[in-house]
Amino acid sequence: MWKTVLILVFTLIIVPLIAFYFDDPLSSLQERTLFKLGKLYVVTALLCFIVSSLSRNYSQVDKLWSIMPLAYAWIAAYESAWEMRIVLMAVLVSIWGIRLTYNFSRRGGYSWKFWTGEEDYRWAILRKKPEFQAPWKWMLFNFFFISFYQMGLILLMTLPIVKSMQGKPMTLWDILLALLIAGFVLIETIADQQQWNYQKEKYRRINNEEALTGMYALGFTHTGLWAKVRHPNYAAEQAVWVAFYFFSVLASGHWINWSMVGCLLLLVLFKASSDFSEEITAGKYPAYQSYQKRVPRFFPKLIKKTTAPSLAKEEK
Repeated sequence: MWKTVLILVFTLIIVPLIAFYFDDPLSSLQERTLFKLGKLYVVTALLCFIVSSLSRNYSQVDKLWSIMPLAYAWIAAYESAWEMRIVLMAVLVSIWGIRLTYNFSRRGGYSWKFWTGEEDYRWAILRKKPEFQAPWKWMLFNFFFISFYQMGLILLMTLPIVKSMQGKPMTLWDILLALLIAGFVLIETIADQQQWNYQKEKYRRINNEEALTGMYALGFTHTGLWAKVRHPNYAAEQAVWVAFYFFSVLASGHWINWSMVGCLLLLVLFKASSDFSEEITAGKYPAYQSYQKRVPRFFPKLIKKTTAPSLAKEEK
């Protein structure tokens, strides 16, 4: 835990100081745009806290995770007077957001009663931990981390679009970067679909009281892209926003700039999130520890060891 805290402090304080030292000062357009995006962030974070506290459904930020970046991106596009690079970035964010919104929706994340919908199972597990038994502790956690930190991260992820305003002219590198991001979105789409297909068939069998045989005996997705890395969707999601940052590099000419904080914090979040998810999954499925030893978390192995343990026996 303390390691994560130190990384967060370094990312939130040291990295911005270094970046500002090497970076150019904000333009008046960037300052004005940041102020507008900041006001929108504060309002939505407060609403998430209020709605989640009243409804006791703590996935309000999850519902906005794929939507708010679109709002931030198109506000920036409007403020930039529709600069070509900024519009391209907003289109890419829209493609990413529409896909993720659809995936969250089909899992029951949205409802006409907007305060309801499926809650991320990890929040319920986290609430049961001893350190959150006191209601005031959970309330503070909801306020600072779930509502304001996570909503702030969503804003920080999209800040390269603000840094790219009034930047250098577009080049072929911008197009190549856009294609790279589109490729990562495609990988994420395939990974989510493979997981959806697996879980849908698994629960169909459970509901029909059919035996879980073959690959369904293990209980977790482990084929397709999931045979290459344990979290292909998480890996692609992080890659999207790291690549998105490089638009600001092309626009400013600075490899290090203040808009890098968002993608760095996202990497920290996904490391912690995957740790927590794997702890839960390993407790539910005996074969998961073998899967962890055989398959890397985010980065596929370039050289496959022939002596790696197989899950084939456990699938029988």
